[in-house]
Amino acid sequence: DGCGHTVLGPESGTLASINYPQTSPNSTVCEWEIRVKPGQRVQLKFGDFDIDDSDSCHSSYLRVHNGIGPNRTEIGKYCGFDFQMDGLITSKSNEVTVQFMSGFHTSGRGFLAAYSTTDKSDLITCLDNASHFSEPEFNKYCPAGCVIPFADISGTIPHGYRDSSSLCMAGVHAGVVSNTLGGQINVVISKGIPYYEGSLANNVTSKVGPLSTSLFTFKTSGCYGTLGMESGVISDSQITSSSILEWPNQTGQVNIWKPENARLKRVGPPWAALISDEHQWLQIDLNKEKKITGIITTGSTLAEYYYYVSAYRILYSDDAQKWTVYREPGMDKDKVFQGNTELYQEVRNNFIPPIIARFFRINPLKWHQKIAMKVELLGCQFSIGRAPKITLPPPPPPPPQNKNDEKNADFIDDFIHSVKTSLQTDKTTFTPEIKNTTVTPSVTKDVALAAVLVPVLVMVFTTLILILVCAWHWRNRKKKTEGTYDLPYWDRAGWWKGMKQFLPTKSGEHEETPVRYSSSEISHLRPREVPAMLQTESAEYAQPLVGGIVGTLHQRSTFKPEEGQEASYADLDPYNSPIQEVYHAYAEPLPITGPEYATPIIMDMSSHPSTPLGVPSISTFKAAGNQAPPLVGTCSKLLSRTDSASSAQALYDIPKGQPGPGSADELVYQVPQSVAHSTGSKDE
Repeated sequence: DGCGHTVLGPESGTLASINYPQTSPNSTVCEWEIRVKPGQRVQLKFGDFDIDDSDSCHSSYLRVHNGIGPNRTEIGKYCGFDFQMDGLITSKSNEVTVQFMSGFHTSGRGFLAAYSTTDKSDLITCLDNASHFSEPEFNKYCPAGCVIPFADISGTIPHGYRDSSSLCMAGVHAGVVSNTLGGQINVVISKGIPYYEGSLANNVTSKVGPLSTSLFTFKTSGCYGTLGMESGVISDSQITSSSILEWPNQTGQVNIWKPENARLKRVGPPWAALISDEHQWLQIDLNKEKKITGIITTGSTLAEYYYYVSAYRILYSDDAQKWTVYREPGMDKDKVFQGNTELYQEVRNNFIPPIIARFFRINPLKWHQKIAMKVELLGCQFSIGRAPKITLPPPPPPPPQNKNDEKNADFIDDFIHSVKTSLQTDKTTFTPEIKNTTVTPSVTKDVALAAVLVPVLVMVFTTLILILVCAWHWRNRKKKTEGTYDLPYWDRAGWWKGMKQFLPTKSGEHEETPVRYSSSEISHLRPREVPAMLQTESAEYAQPLVGGIVGTLHQRSTFKPEEGQEASYADLDPYNSPIQEVYHAYAEPLPITGPEYATPIIMDMSSHPSTPLGVPSISTFKAAGNQAPPLVGTCSKLLSRTDSASSAQALYDIPKGQPGPGSADELVYQVPQSVAHSTGSKDE
């Protein structure tokens, strides 16, 4: 009379003393005989141990034996308050006897233990929760019998369970392990949530829970999708029943609670049977074999009709003729599933192992007032992999036989026959190919096509967007490179051709050659006058001319500013003249309608070794109209330092965009003042 909560499964189980976790009564005894498959051994683990040891384990103790019966041998005798059992107790055979003796005592909770076969190295007990483990993800083995009244859980799937919940009890609630068989769980720890919902599932009630620092969920096969009752994938013609409730209301309208009304979360009345007895059923045709892993039920969901089914059986078939009642493995009784306790709440029950069938039938056993319910099935598609064909080689020609050869031939024939038989019987033992889906087969045919088209379309649109962005970026970058005082991009090639004439064909050393100014010419120059501008076809920007022997394009300006001042965009004219005008150091854009003039460059060519003597100075300025340019007063006086006082002659460039020197009528060159003066004196 000292046995408490006990579930002895074929591979694992749970046992506890009477009244656990309360104090067990005095003078009680209980003995458990545990037996697993031959060839295996038993391991025992204690989740809690609190037995009075005031008399040194004489009257109150727990004793573990190898074997069962009179030939058993003792492994150990244990007692003590809050005794911590390190490790596991392992048997030497497949049989173990556990004996609990409770003598006279005033305190002590007793014990709770779990057992399994020794191949389950990660065995835990029903009292372990997620806070006992620090890993973010781990695998453990839950024993059978962890639906215990003294453990609590909070939460539900898919949101998760509070970290204080029992791992194995939550696994039963989630439908990943069976309470009668136990099983492996894969736990994932994550951040907690402020509120945990409560629900009823697999005969386990989950309570509402407050905020926690962490929660845990379970990794599963993923075969828990809805099969189409709520969504309408299962048509009305696929839902039938043993009878239909019909009655007229006060207005004379007939109410019919048809089987197609039995769709979960569908507004309106449910399915109800005309007669409430144990022979009623609701049947669902899935059109082909499916893997069914669970069922969700509710009552009538109508407040004025407080109807619901509180217990039922499950039957399944492949042809709707021969039906099989669902039983758990190793059990010789039909499994009775807990139904609803009121008309609104959704109650879930899972099938471990799952049901493989086309026809599914619910047989109510207990109900409140009338049989009425709404349902939804959980599961996924199911397909059987075919075994590969194996062809045996043809037998060799029979050799000469004797008696021994005849025996060998008979043995070979028997062996070949046994191989063929085993191949035929093993055609469906290969691992099935599971596809998790909640849609009809007609819809799943398009899944492969969509899986190909969607990525292709995404890649095409992405490529187009990238091309447009690059084109826009290139256009903006091109605009930015065209500065205010730069050439338009369509005229840069012509500019470069014009600059080539100033570049030497070969330069051994990149040295800067200073420009020298003639002092004799500087003394006769007058203030620079603004000449008339040449007509051009389009608006262009004047470029500074470079004279002298230049090695690179990055030479300094040919104009020398006054000493002590730093050139800038607004410096004064570097040449001394009565009229002080401000010129920019760089050329400004020319007007569209006005002509263009090149900047005069006065160079001292007398010191250049390649310059012949007597070369006349030439001006790039063109006189207005066809009149000859004045000989005196056309140039400003230069105040910059010069390196030579000799009479040098200045060279002037041809205006940009004008005809070549071959046209004598158009090209008229001004003579520098120094040359004109000397000529005039000779004439006199």
